[in-house]
Amino acid sequence: MRNTRIGAVICLAVGSLVLAAPAAEAAAEPSGDQTIRISPAKASPGSQVTVSTRACGKETYGKGTSEAGGAFHLFEGDRKGVLVGVFDIPAGTRPGTDTVTVKCPPRIKITDTYRIVDRAPTGGVDAGFGAPDDQGAQLAAGSVLLAAAVAGGVVRLRRRPAAARS
Repeated sequence: MRNTRIGAVICLAVGSLVLAAPAAEAAAEPSGDQTIRISPAKASPGSQVTVSTRACGKETYGKGTSEAGGAFHLFEGDRKGVLVGVFDIPAGTRPGTDTVTVKCPPRIKITDTYRIVDRAPTGGVDAGFGAPDDQGAQLAAGSVLLAAAVAGGVVRLRRRPAAARS
């Protein structure tokens, strides 16, 4: 009975890690075809902003404008059906909200906004499955502890006398 419990706990731990990865990846994707994805959501003056969309369908070209960054072009990106454009925020831009408009032939026009902040964010974000730059040692230590727990369970199962096993 104890063997069953140990095996079930190990399977639940590994299964939850495996099943959570695709859910986190799907949550990061835009939810509809008529959306714009602006990255980063909070940009600082002097930085580069990337705009991507699936709204243009089979088109391989689109035009975009930003109130702060001016006009830019969208071309086919790494994934099929996704157009990607890049523009720079001028160094003297004041903090606030900037509007980005994307136009695709024949009559598709989409608008979205993002924030311009005083300074660029620093450090990694402690959210999701990816380890931030400054927490690689913690991820390695956690992996070692998980492996040690699995190895300990295997050793315990192997060392018990055959008569005591059920």
